[in-house]
Amino acid sequence: MIQRIQSVFLFLLVIAMVALFFVPIWSKTNPANGQEYVLTAFSLGPAAATTAAEASTSTIFIAILAGLAALIALYEIFQYKNRLTQMKLGLLNSLVMAALMGCAFYFSSYVGEDLVKTAQQGEYMAGFYLPAVGLLMNVLANRFIKRDEDLVRSMDRLR
Repeated sequence: MIQRIQSVFLFLLVIAMVALFFVPIWSKTNPANGQEYVLTAFSLGPAAATTAAEASTSTIFIAILAGLAALIALYEIFQYKNRLTQMKLGLLNSLVMAALMGCAFYFSSYVGEDLVKTAQQGEYMAGFYLPAVGLLMNVLANRFIKRDEDLVRSMDRLR
């Protein structure tokens, strides 16, 4: 049923992954010229590119992984009749979100830091933590799916 608690957790996961499209992940200001560089799900570059020379780097892979995680979770919500499939999809979604977290970390820590070479570190914004929130929601959903499966199996033993 759609009103189960794991469905709520999966829906919150979908919201977190969709929100990743709209919030910045990382930012750093170059003290030499005051230019702010921002990492989003789609690009890494100056916040307001003023010249063609300040082109941004595409980070579409982050957006693809976030969209894939949201689609898997949305599909998983409607597979409530087959809990084993839900658990497999939950495992797959955990792997996708781990890859998403790795990509966000790579682009912020390595590519972004090389883009602006200063002594200070960049700031992690709200978007950096959304994959971790999504992963937590996925773990909680999987725990409740497993609890439902264990309950059904225990009822089958009593018959």
